Formats: sequence, C-alpha cells, structure tokens
Amino acid sequence: MKLTIRRWNQLAEDEQRRLLARSEIEINRVTPQVAKLVERVRQEGDRALIEVTRELDGADLRELGVRVTEEEIRTAAGQVEPQVRRALDYAIENVERFHAQQRSDAFPLTEVRPGILAGERSTPIDSAGLYVPRGRGSFPSMLYMLAVPARLAGVERIVVATPPATDGTVDAACLYAAERCGVHEVYRVGGAHAVAALAYGTESLKPVVKIVGPGSMYVAAAKHLLHHVVDVGLPAGPSESIILADRHADPWRVALDLLIEAEHGSDSQALLITPSTAIAEAVVELIPELVSRVPEPRNSYLHDVLSGYGGVILAESIEHAAEIVNRFAPEHLQLQTAAPWETLSLIRNAGEVLLGEDTPFSAANYVTGPNAVLPTGGTARTYSAVSVRDFSKYSSVIHVTPRGYRDLKDHVIALAEYEGFFSHAEALKRRDETL
Repeated sequence: MKLTIRRWNQLAEDEQRRLLARSEIEINRVTPQVAKLVERVRQEGDRALIEVTRELDGADLRELGVRVTEEEIRTAAGQVEPQVRRALDYAIENVERFHAQQRSDAFPLTEVRPGILAGERSTPIDSAGLYVPRGRGSFPSMLYMLAVPARLAGVERIVVATPPATDGTVDAACLYAAERCGVHEVYRVGGAHAVAALAYGTESLKPVVKIVGPGSMYVAAAKHLLHHVVDVGLPAGPSESIILADRHADPWRVALDLLIEAEHGSDSQALLITPSTAIAEAVVELIPELVSRVPEPRNSYLHDVLSGYGGVILAESIEHAAEIVNRFAPEHLQLQTAAPWETLSLIRNAGEVLLGEDTPFSAANYVTGPNAVLPTGGTARTYSAVSVRDFSKYSSVIHVTPRGYRDLKDHVIALAEYEGFFSHAEALKRRDETL
C-alpha cells in the first residue's frame, strides 16, 4: 500500500469537512436500521435480545440465558493465563491510583457572605451500564477503565454488557476483570440491542440510569437515538488518533505508533500531521512493510483506515499543525516533537495528550492510569475522559443564618418584583408575620 501525503491548505473545503466529520458520517448512515433494532428491543425485550444475538453474533442464548452466571465469573480466573492476570492486576492498580484522586465526598460549605453558606454534596448515581465491545477482539482493558471509576464513585449497581462468542461465552479475561473491579451483573449481549436493553430494560435486565463505554458506529447510533431515555455519557465511537510530529521526530517510531489506533477497525481514523516534508516522506516509506506484517483482520483494517480517514497531512508550521489538531479535537493525540511540553501549550482540544516518543498510544490504552475511554467525533471540544465524576452527581447545599437572611432580604425582594414573581417577594415580605 502507498500513503498519500496531503497538504492541508491545498485540500478543498469539502475534503477538509469530510476528514473532520470522519466516523460521524458512518454513524448517520446506519442510524435508520439501528432505530428499527432499538424499537424491536423496546417492544419484545428478552425475545429480541436472544433472536438478534443469534442473527448478528451467531450465539444461541436460549439455554444459557442473557445473564452470565456467578459460577462463570468465579471460574474465569482459572481460564486466564497467569501472565495476563498479572498484567490486568498491574493495570487495574494503576487505574485505581489515578482515579482515586478524583474522588470527592463534598465541597465544604464556604461563607459567600456573613451568614450565607453554600457548598456542594457529591453522591453516586444509582446504576451504571458499562458497554464493553468485543466484535473486533476482546477488551478487558475497556472493562476496568469503566468499572474502576464507577466503583470508586460508589455506584450501587454496576452492570456490564458485552457481546458473546459464538458459543455464548463471555471473554474470560473480561470476567476476571469484572470480578476484580466489583461489577455486580454481566450480560452476554452487545451492539445496539444491548444499548437498547440497558436503556429500556427487559425481563432479565433492569434498566440503568446511565450508559458509558465505547463501541462501533452501531452502538454510537443507538446512543444518539436513546439520549432522551437515558444518560448516554460521553460520545465514544470509533477510535481516532493524531500524531503531531516535527522534524526532530524518529520516523520509525512515528510509523509504529500511527498503526496503533488504526487497527481498531475500518471506521477508525489515524493521522500524522507534520510541517516536515522529510518526516512525512520517511513515514510513508516505512508504512507498507509494517502493514504487511500485520495479520488479518487487522491488516484489512489498516488498509481501509490509511486509505480513508487516515494518512499524512502536511502543515505550514508547528503552530499551523496545532491549529489543525484543535479543529479535529481528536480522541488520542501524541506529540513527538523536540519540546513536547512547549507544544502542549498550543493544544486546546484533545481527549488525551501523550508527550514524547516513549509514550505510545498503547501504553495509555492499558496501564498508565488515566482513563482510555475518551470523547470521539470532535466532541473533545466539550467532553472529557471518563472519570469518577461521570458516575457522580452534585447537589448544591445552602444554609442561611438569621444574620444572612437580614442581609439578603431586600435584594431578593427587589429582584423578584423586577421579574414579576409576586410570591417570591411575598415569602420574604411577610415572613415575620404570625398566624
């Protein structure tokens, strides 16, 4: 395969828009068929889940049932190789250490003015549905990235939905991670139908108040359709990454890292943005041999991505490259520049920013601690990585003493009367009257 080097300022506006829109185009394309599937689950419950799972995943759940049994979860550890268990334990511990810093029981009351005290109280949401994809592989890493902050927040009911294998089983490493992270329920269903089940509930699965987790364009479309039924959390659709590199970067490491997120699927995006023609050309020369060594189905994914929403873009300068990045607002961003901390100051929009050539995307995907479930589709302009805060809510707490009341009374009455709220003002005007 041969990558094309495109100069950003020479791309037509519609080509720039197509690259910026990336997977959102595909999500919109599948929305009509997903809408039918969502409605089918709403009306038919477990029956739809079982039939659709047989149709799409090739798994017959009539005997096994939709919910994974406690015995399956208990015996999963013995099915996972010791080296993988050790890696999972290492990663989970790092994620716990990082996310524990986000935990906050309360924002203490502060005195806004003498006698007027205000603060915040944090409480966990009642239930959370964690979506863990499987269609292109098994992803226990996604499970612990979601379950750890949910548990630290204190969510009383943590539910996992993940697609089964053709024999109906759930990935053993995912089950091991689920038990290790304190998940309460696991269901062997995936795709848009799982999202619908989490939102509406079925005979076997009680609905949740929030759904969090990444997924395919079908999962993303289902979330779009159900946002009025349940909190669907941050938009986490097909994977996307950008490497911003200057002339000092190592082309070999850039080429290796460019393939990391691209191998997630054909609907992913992976771009190198650089002001250096020499780096661009060197990376383009290295990519074909690297791709040729990748087995199927990842090989096909790489070809699709690098000839579609991926590739190499030339910028006019490092500042121009950073502005292009900010327009994309990518899920994953890596800075391979001579002074990555300085380059960081140019970045406003990114789900995560990895500094330096020794911080590949795969390290952050698994073990560095911060969450790897990140906003996609340009939503990093306003959304952040999954955190303990995603599973918490905050109530304002206010207390006014007699002194504070005397201080605020006339101001409240003046504003209430200006806005035409008679009872607002009357409640203060006549408060000292007795029956």
